[in-house]
Amino acid sequence: MLRIPCPERPNWQALAHEYGFQFHTMYGEKYWDESAYYQFTLEQIENDLEAPTEEIHAMCLEVVDKVVNDESLLNKFAIPRQHWELIRDSWKNGDPSLYSRLDLTYDGKGHAKLYENNADTPTSVYETGFWQWLWLENNVDNQLLARASDQFNSLQEKLVNRFIELHALTPGRILHFACCKDTDEDRGTVQYLEDCAKAAGLDTAFVYIEDIGIDNKNEFTDVDDQVITWIFKLYPWEFMFEDEYSAHLGKQNMRWLEPPWKAIISNKALLPMLWRMFPNHPNLLPSFFEDELYKIPEHMQLVKKPIFSREGANIYFTDAQGVISDKDVHSDGPYGVEGFIFQERSPLPQFSGNHTLIGSWLVDNQAAGISIREDKQSITQDLSRYLPHIIL
Repeated sequence: MLRIPCPERPNWQALAHEYGFQFHTMYGEKYWDESAYYQFTLEQIENDLEAPTEEIHAMCLEVVDKVVNDESLLNKFAIPRQHWELIRDSWKNGDPSLYSRLDLTYDGKGHAKLYENNADTPTSVYETGFWQWLWLENNVDNQLLARASDQFNSLQEKLVNRFIELHALTPGRILHFACCKDTDEDRGTVQYLEDCAKAAGLDTAFVYIEDIGIDNKNEFTDVDDQVITWIFKLYPWEFMFEDEYSAHLGKQNMRWLEPPWKAIISNKALLPMLWRMFPNHPNLLPSFFEDELYKIPEHMQLVKKPIFSREGANIYFTDAQGVISDKDVHSDGPYGVEGFIFQERSPLPQFSGNHTLIGSWLVDNQAAGISIREDKQSITQDLSRYLPHIIL
């Protein structure tokens, strides 16, 4: 695994605007960064990332099966009691999923370790499935990369094929896509997924989360008063459970992407449950609930994570007693009221002074590619740079 500097394409910003990549720069800071790329061997991809990703995902599904049948665990996951039945029925009915992303620490040697599972609302799907592949094609065509260069990236193909499968399971329904207003990244992500659905032959529509209404039959509707019967929402289940319309959830003939059972594996409480069910697994880090600090060896350094959080917010480094050990290295944010979990600290590898995180994608149950984020700081957050990769 190497980080290799390379020249940028001279016209890439114009190309980005042509293809609708409007958030390549955010708040004056570079988000897409093609001044370097990461290089992997095929063995690293297949053995250290692809196979473990599918194995970890299978273990996560075992956690769901255990949690939905155990009220004490549903409490530990901070799932509101009034939505337990919605989640349990979603799992038992086999509600299908679309995609997810595992965040891994990996330095090219040994076992990749799971940081967390972005199973509900993962972003950077456009950058992964389309834009970094276009970068690869351009640079191979311009002879800046070897003709033999490849990429671990079947994400777009798998997304289109998955939409075809989902359409067969849900015939005759329009698939609405939704995200919040004033979020260029979310809007770009949703637009890309809608394009994939259209390529699969689906009828689609778009609605902002803020514009979804409720009619007198408890049906969700869009701005044209069209009843929504199938929706992809880039909006977390934990937010939905707290919104004013949450009492209406489960009262309509509705299909969700992602399904309600994803509220369990997008939850940081997943991490101590994985460690409890699969202790000492080579791709897991020791992880504990707040009431399990007594189990932690004295020497172990920890990361304190909120049960619900997004974009690396409210992360703290602590000692084995849960006392914050480095007040200068943490991330602020609005999360934590539901509680925290503790995970053994396993610092991200550094390449040329950058802390590097790998996102490993799945479509349904199949590994589908990787994305790479890097930052000068040790905690990956929403503005951390995205870099492409190759296999050689």
